[in-house]
Amino acid sequence: MRVEGTAALVSGGASGLGEATARALHLAGASVVIADLNAEKGEALAAELGEPASFVEANVLEAEQVQAAVDAAAALDGGLRISVCCAGIGWAQRTTSKQGPHDLEIFSNVIKVNLIGSFNVLRLAATAMSANEPDAGGERGVCVNTASIAAFDGQIGQVAYSASKGGIVGMTLPAARDLAGRGVRVATIAPGLFDTPLLAALPEDAREALGAGVPFPSRLGLPAEYAQLALQIVENPMLNGETIRLDGALRMPPK
Repeated sequence: MRVEGTAALVSGGASGLGEATARALHLAGASVVIADLNAEKGEALAAELGEPASFVEANVLEAEQVQAAVDAAAALDGGLRISVCCAGIGWAQRTTSKQGPHDLEIFSNVIKVNLIGSFNVLRLAATAMSANEPDAGGERGVCVNTASIAAFDGQIGQVAYSASKGGIVGMTLPAARDLAGRGVRVATIAPGLFDTPLLAALPEDAREALGAGVPFPSRLGLPAEYAQLALQIVENPMLNGETIRLDGALRMPPK
């Protein structure tokens, strides 16, 4: 599917992987709707990119807010044909410890934001895409979700995060099969260690140590490299129902 001349929705698009993806889509000629809880950053990014980029404040768990973002993208020239969901949160806690069992409410919240939030965006975006006229290849849209290599190599303390990201991996193929008859593809990117705002809070020596553990290239991934893969998924019609690790051959140790 061509990126140029389409409309795209980037959830969690105000920072990190989402910001890089919004920038890449805009540069490639798409009209971009940035959806995020952080209105200050989202509005600033939309203003920096200029037309045709806009911001919609949205919590991925709120159906009406996500629907508003989907509607905003669907109303643009070319219609909503690209959805990339980068919204998510992290948490570190063991299943049980000296402090007691893992907090159930926190576990539930991580699952809600990362997994249910991703599905909320997917289901609403795919429904809007289904109304599009198919392109020459029969495609009406592409949905890209964000998992993590923690889905496969979850470390000590990552039980909630890994479960949420494993759920995203698990829904990728059945969602792609669900939507095949509508000409909508679904794929997932599972990043490794990336230079995002979450890691930016760490001391520089700790960041360098994390990057050195990546086999090759021995550094943290760049958000622009995630964005590059997202666009390649959009442009390659045979990428469907697949989860792609983007991790420099990293396999996470237990801790």
